[in-house]
Amino acid sequence: MDGILSVLGILTLVLEGISCQGVYAPPTVRIVHSDNACNVEEERYSERVYTIREGETLELTCLVTGHPRPQIRWTKTAGSVSDRFQDSSVFNETLHIAKIQRHQGGRYYCKAENGLGSPAIKSIRVDVYYLDEPVVTVHQSIGEAKEQFYYERTVFLRCVANSNPPIRYSWHRGRDVLSQGSDKGVEIYEPFFTQLQGETKILKLKNLRPKDYANYSCIASVRNVCGIADRRVVFRLTNKTAPASIKLLVEDPIVVNPGQTVSLVCISTGGEPAPSLAWTSGSGSLPEKSLVKEGVLTIPAIASEDAGVYSCIASNNVGNPAKKSTTIIVRALKKGRFWITPDPYHNDDNIQIGREVKISCQVEATPPEELQFSWLKNGRALRSSERMVITQTDPDISPGTTNLDIIDLKFTDFGTYTCVAALRGGAIPEISIDVNISSTTVPPNLTVPRGKSPMAVREGDTVELECLVSGKPKPIILWSRADKEAPMPDGSMQMESYDGVLRIVNVSREMSGSYRCQTSQYNGFNVKPREAVIELIVHYPPAVEPVWQEVRQGLGRMVSMNCRALRAHPSRVLRFEWRLGSRLLHAGTFDSRDDTDYIVRSLAREGYGEYTCDIINEVGPGRCTFLVTGKAYSPEFYYDTYSPLWQNRPRVYGYKLQWTQMNPSAVDRIMAYRLGIRQTGQQRWWEQEIQVEGNIQKGELITHNLTELIRPEAYVVRLTPITRFGEGDSSTRVVMYSAPINPRLREFHCSFEEDPVCMFTQDKNDDFDWTRHSAATRDTKYTPNTGPSGDRSGSKQGFFMYIETSRPRKDGDTARLLSPTFNVAPRNPYSITSPPVYCFSFYYHMYGKHIGTLNAFVKQKGQSTSDAGPVWSLSGNQGDRWRQAKISIHPTASFQVIFEGIRGPGIEGDIAIDDVTLEEGECPDPPSNPIRGAAAHSVSSIWPLRVTLFFTVIIGQR
Repeated sequence: MDGILSVLGILTLVLEGISCQGVYAPPTVRIVHSDNACNVEEERYSERVYTIREGETLELTCLVTGHPRPQIRWTKTAGSVSDRFQDSSVFNETLHIAKIQRHQGGRYYCKAENGLGSPAIKSIRVDVYYLDEPVVTVHQSIGEAKEQFYYERTVFLRCVANSNPPIRYSWHRGRDVLSQGSDKGVEIYEPFFTQLQGETKILKLKNLRPKDYANYSCIASVRNVCGIADRRVVFRLTNKTAPASIKLLVEDPIVVNPGQTVSLVCISTGGEPAPSLAWTSGSGSLPEKSLVKEGVLTIPAIASEDAGVYSCIASNNVGNPAKKSTTIIVRALKKGRFWITPDPYHNDDNIQIGREVKISCQVEATPPEELQFSWLKNGRALRSSERMVITQTDPDISPGTTNLDIIDLKFTDFGTYTCVAALRGGAIPEISIDVNISSTTVPPNLTVPRGKSPMAVREGDTVELECLVSGKPKPIILWSRADKEAPMPDGSMQMESYDGVLRIVNVSREMSGSYRCQTSQYNGFNVKPREAVIELIVHYPPAVEPVWQEVRQGLGRMVSMNCRALRAHPSRVLRFEWRLGSRLLHAGTFDSRDDTDYIVRSLAREGYGEYTCDIINEVGPGRCTFLVTGKAYSPEFYYDTYSPLWQNRPRVYGYKLQWTQMNPSAVDRIMAYRLGIRQTGQQRWWEQEIQVEGNIQKGELITHNLTELIRPEAYVVRLTPITRFGEGDSSTRVVMYSAPINPRLREFHCSFEEDPVCMFTQDKNDDFDWTRHSAATRDTKYTPNTGPSGDRSGSKQGFFMYIETSRPRKDGDTARLLSPTFNVAPRNPYSITSPPVYCFSFYYHMYGKHIGTLNAFVKQKGQSTSDAGPVWSLSGNQGDRWRQAKISIHPTASFQVIFEGIRGPGIEGDIAIDDVTLEEGECPDPPSNPIRGAAAHSVSSIWPLRVTLFFTVIIGQR
């Protein structure tokens, strides 16, 4: 027995652990869609497929339950490629994509999480349907191709189109349908698919006959899915049909000066039908300023970036397109530079009398073959001689380079040498480079000034790293990181400096390390680069945690705060200081620890405020901040309230506002809530206080009824908890009126005695309407053998609804009557895994020899009527009396009931309904129905089952 009690005790603790969570519940999620779908295949192995036509609007809504209110995130994965649509995920209940395109198809995921349990994730695959215009191309067998026309040869007509779903092709010659085997001279190949061209259908004409010269139609069809009409293309095959040929009336290449207007002329020299001409650029797109007209491409004010290959393409869908290309070259000169090379036969970097010295000059030229150099000495032309050797286009040197070799340097050779680069024609400005050769021309030397390495600087300051460079000419200095592969402060891997100084603004700790300065070989001596290294040390105050933390606590309770030093330079930390506001509370120095604590044993009212802890080294302090407050946390609005809205008067409505309190025991007892309410679009708030008795428990659901709300206005509601400390954090939400919704679906009854017929409405997409009527449906002189003679109770004054099947109604016409939308009250209010059950009943009268069909549907939110399917259906004459139908239904979301009357073959086919009822619970002894049931339901909770099994086992052992 003790064992039994022990097990019962454990079970009680487990159950109490569950109940203490109150209304807190992990998220559940369900995806519903708008009515733009062509088709929705419901869950098959947890997959739903939503089919939509390209260009329509996709709207998917993620319906969630759970408390606190779950956060919702939409993401998408398309095939094997992860795709964040619109560059980001969507944090919203509704995913809206206007004019959806084919590339936006794929699987969409809705993820809901509120910190309880695992996130809830549902997905739906969106299949976008489309059909492009087909294109017919004509090809002759390779061995039999002729340039001019097709005659007595085998010809292939290829029809290509892109689509989803796959295309069904058909071929016509004139008005005749072509099929495999219908003509010995015709073969039709099965379609095949290529990634570039899409699905292709080939018609083969063997050894052309006179009758084969005709109009050929290719019809592409996706069988009208999503209302996509068939597409047709026609090609006329004649004995003059020939591929396109073209000619370019331009040179290749074309060399032009910048700023010129360039015209490229392309003409068609053959082809039937007449080909179309188009221009393309090797860079991908034509310049924006270009103009194309009748095969002529004009580029005004051409620039260097417009240079490249341009192609004229002619296509008439016969054979392969014809293509001719030309290259435009835009003249340009840029990037002039020089270097001096001392005598390579002596191990000396200096220039000396009696030795050789070489001056090199380089520019980038377009086109390179038009580049020409000239040399000047002290402004006078210099010609090549035995001692002054000028070379150009040396195979051992870079393109665009000229050298001046001075053999046996003499004192009289000192002076200024000028290299002049130009392009033939003279339309481009010359580039001149001056190089001074004298007794003071010496190779560079690089040093770091005394006291400039290492350089210590505080974080946030500006520092200048300096390398002294000497030499004539003075070279460019290149700066880079010496200790690691890392970018320089401007983001590049190397920075240039003309004065040897690297200036870094707003230095950060990540910039600590070694920096290399070195000479460039350009604009200086062509010798081994000189280099030096400077060490940069960045001092910064301690980095601490937490930088900021909020501490909520009630009066009289203990508060403990801890501040930790993570890193600092210098790493030796000197002292710490705790303050409340500006008042010093405690100070000290560190020994071996890297953190410090401050404890308030019993919090008083004056103990609330901002506490700071400064951990200080010689650079400055790192600060931890603690905001100690008695503010209560914000309320958590409860969004899963069953039927929160009700109406008791025509122009006003009420709303059941429910919430829980986040961490109610974290601070002093909540004494009241301040409720603010304002109508959306207005500024004025109305406020009142809601008193609270006793302590609020975690997960406890609090209710307050809002009344006198004006239909159909929406309201913003603000709720603020109040403690001894004062006001806490507020929460806001919007309360909206939604109609028609039956507020309490415990029992719904409608006998159609009053307008507006219990909020039933007529479907706008059917053929005709249901009619409210009393007594006989029509004058018996006209239709004596159909319709009821009174309502279900037998009263001739009572009302019912019926379909009038007299002319102009015809066989198959439908009329649908829609109920108001009913909310679902699950047995477990925090989960829809155990849906409730309702008894749906009504009376029907189906008398007459032409009676058609009466269907009843249960349409849940997000479904179309065709998706729902009838839960009850009956056809044919049932006799002149009222009969009752009862169906047990198990909806999992808000729903409507729909009555659909379908007219039979004649006028004696009136169908009537009366006394529609919805009651909670299974139907007691329901009559036999042609169709039974709806969504299956599951056990509401596993805990009652476990308890029952437990006692069954105990009793069985006794």
